[in-house]
Amino acid sequence: MTTTLRPTEPLQRSTDGELSRRFQVCVNSRPVGTLRLDTSRSPGDPVARITDLRIEEPDRRRGRGTVAALAAEEVARGWGCRQIEVQVPAAAEPALRLVAALGYVLRNRGMEKRLGDTPPALPAGSRGRDLTEAEYGTWLAHASEKYARMWHERGLSEAEARERSRRDHARLLPRGLATEGARISVLEHEGTRVGILWLALRADDAWVYRVETDADHRGEGHGRTLMLLAEAQTIGAGQHALGLNVFAGNTPVERLYESLGYVTVSHSFYKDLI
Repeated sequence: MTTTLRPTEPLQRSTDGELSRRFQVCVNSRPVGTLRLDTSRSPGDPVARITDLRIEEPDRRRGRGTVAALAAEEVARGWGCRQIEVQVPAAAEPALRLVAALGYVLRNRGMEKRLGDTPPALPAGSRGRDLTEAEYGTWLAHASEKYARMWHERGLSEAEARERSRRDHARLLPRGLATEGARISVLEHEGTRVGILWLALRADDAWVYRVETDADHRGEGHGRTLMLLAEAQTIGAGQHALGLNVFAGNTPVERLYESLGYVTVSHSFYKDLI
């Protein structure tokens, strides 16, 4: 029996050049599921992303999803992509086994915590204050450099990593400190700056984009305090869910978040298309 992908719409192309297309997963021309493939903007070659892969219950556990995912890789190569990504819910164990079998590599996991109504208290001597305009330029340069280095360590060329950092910061902070929903705070302890928090307050939840303890004050518990500050600001804004991403291999940070009650809700994987 032959499993194939059959397009159900013309190839879609956005004004930014991003591609997307929906397919039926077919076995001997019989529809057994659906798949959607698109590309995301990248400084270098486009990156493909499987955003939806579903096999109907009667045809599961027969290798249909495996063949469909491999066919999606071939489509992505035809689109000029050198890498493909997929995000899998933490509870979707069959999908997690599938991507592992196909050679996908874990890049990061999404974590979330449901919050109550009472903001947590910060440790004695600690307080948060807003980053000032005078401090913003120095912080942005530092954050952009570290973000670019992180992507360079994960396979992008130095030029691609710097361009990705530039684009992402421009997209997330188009008006700097005046960007709607953006809150960048300095954590001080006993009057000394010890770290920075970048929080995005969104319509239904909040998202931590960056938590960083200053180098001279690491190992003193300020990372935990920064997260308590994020939770207090989220509750103060009337939201009750706080999310974040943790890159694979950052074990100390993962343990910190788990100790604070954050749970994994999704895994993000990638695979190089050679």
